[in-house]
Amino acid sequence: MVSPTLEVRMSRSKPKPSSRSKPAKAPKGKSKRNAGLVSAFSSGKTKHDQILSMLHARGGATIAAIARATGWQAHSVRGFFAGVVKKKLGLNLASEKTRSGRVYRIVEPKPPVSSRKAAPEVEQFHA
Repeated sequence: MVSPTLEVRMSRSKPKPSSRSKPAKAPKGKSKRNAGLVSAFSSGKTKHDQILSMLHARGGATIAAIARATGWQAHSVRGFFAGVVKKKLGLNLASEKTRSGRVYRIVEPKPPVSSRKAAPEVEQFHA
């Protein structure tokens, strides 16, 4: 007689995947955090477009204002500035400290100033 503790356990085989596909999930609604958020810059555009329009505005925008408009955290806004605005799009992002905090805006690049003097014209000889 074999003791019950020495019984060999049989491994179970993995269940076969069903041929039915899973039902599609319903799209998520707006989060409660952003439900009451109404911004002058939100007109159905993407968040990137909203941020760029805020930065192109004459008064610029603060990180706090962009964070409220997008629902992002401040470090995400700063990452967007470095990764998208500066690196991917190559835009000039200027900031200045004001009474209301640091204001960021996109400025037009200054034309490059050439340090080389104009090349002297070469006279051509006609034979």
